[in-house]
Amino acid sequence: MSRVRGLSFSLKRALGISGLKTKIARKTRIPTTKGGMERKIGRGILNLLKGKKHRR
Repeated sequence: MSRVRGLSFSLKRALGISGLKTKIARKTRIPTTKGGMERKIGRGILNLLKGKKHRR
């Protein structure tokens, strides 16, 4: 089975899972990726230590 260069298939994208996760993340303002979640938690902890109020 030969593969075509530059062409890939993603079942998640075909089923719309990726788009749904993006919509949920934008509405709730909570990232769905591991890295995004770690950045958000870390930023919150640093802001608590500095005494800054969080923005919306």
